[in-house]
Amino acid sequence: MSAKNKKRKSWQEKLADSKDLPKVVPITEKMSKRWGTGTVVIPAPIEVDEIMNKVSKGKLTTINQIREILAKKHGASIGCPMTTGIFVWISAHAAEEAKAEGKKNTTPYWRTLKTKGELNPKYPGGVEEQSAHLKQEGHIIEPAKGKKPPKLKNFEKYLVKP
Repeated sequence: MSAKNKKRKSWQEKLADSKDLPKVVPITEKMSKRWGTGTVVIPAPIEVDEIMNKVSKGKLTTINQIREILAKKHGASIGCPMTTGIFVWISAHAAEEAKAEGKKNTTPYWRTLKTKGELNPKYPGGVEEQSAHLKQEGHIIEPAKGKKPPKLKNFEKYLVKP
């Protein structure tokens, strides 16, 4: 089958495809300059989605908090920043895809912020859509500054306790 004929996976299929994850691996020498020594957990996409799904209305989490939860769960030093970020993105798109299919109670991905309370321009609908969801839940958005995306005012007050 040629690459053209191959059907692309849906976001929900990507979310459900855990391959051989999660796995805990040693932090490489190259990574240790930034992340220190020890081990890193590479989570399964569905694990990231499950954590995001537990954030209730009015509450927030960050990608770094999700990484902390994953590291603790798997006994690793850190949660992988790259795969966790990618899986947050996949979770957001899978939720919108499910919503478009008429499914209810999809993952409230808009409650997952980037570091320092920044909105995520890679979410479906970009920061505009995320901002609209958060305002609907009573949060105040601070405008973008330079190249930095908009962020949530006093976001620390609303963070779930990991």
